[in-house]
Amino acid sequence: MSDGPAIPVVTATAVPAPESPARPGAEVTVPGLPDEAYDHDGQLTKREIRAVTLAALAPRPGELLWDIGAGSGSIAIEWLRSHASCRAVAVEAQPDRAERIRGNAAALGVPALAVVAGSAPAVLDELAAGQAPDVVFVGGGLTIPGVVERCWAALRPGGRLVANAVTAETEADLVRHRASLGGELTRIQISRSTPVGRFTGWRTLMPVTQWTAVKPTPEEIP
Repeated sequence: MSDGPAIPVVTATAVPAPESPARPGAEVTVPGLPDEAYDHDGQLTKREIRAVTLAALAPRPGELLWDIGAGSGSIAIEWLRSHASCRAVAVEAQPDRAERIRGNAAALGVPALAVVAGSAPAVLDELAAGQAPDVVFVGGGLTIPGVVERCWAALRPGGRLVANAVTAETEADLVRHRASLGGELTRIQISRSTPVGRFTGWRTLMPVTQWTAVKPTPEEIP
């Protein structure tokens, strides 16, 4: 048993904080809140991708999530909204985004979300000294050496890791990690309707490559 600092225990109920203005869709507890529900600077996992990602993360009561490169905090927030006993830590390197995550969490009913303003992988050893995560989502920092490796090492046996890539470089990293750690790759492509004069056309969002992997238990390791 480690004597390191303990990860805060997050128990939350998805009810907007009294001092916070209502956000669009804030009363909905299933994944995929409207994008307008979040204050963000462009670093936001879009609604449809977010719903697919939460399905891949598969939150279960009482589980602890690490959201690495959390951006606006949407993944960690909707993880917590899935069940009152779920717990989450959002790691974000940029202080202004970390503060924005706190605001979003308060407005969307999970003000107890633990937010760590720091860079991965440097902050991960301290987090791991508290409690091993059940699930890890990597939405940012995939090209930083050591991030995925440190997350995988910290993940409890049987735990799940999900990572999303939107650039060719990060997609190449996911292919490399899958080759060494196993798992599955999925390409997600979303199009939204948009006005074209008096007609309607389709605007395609950037495709997302998603890698999911389950860490073997000792019994499963050859």
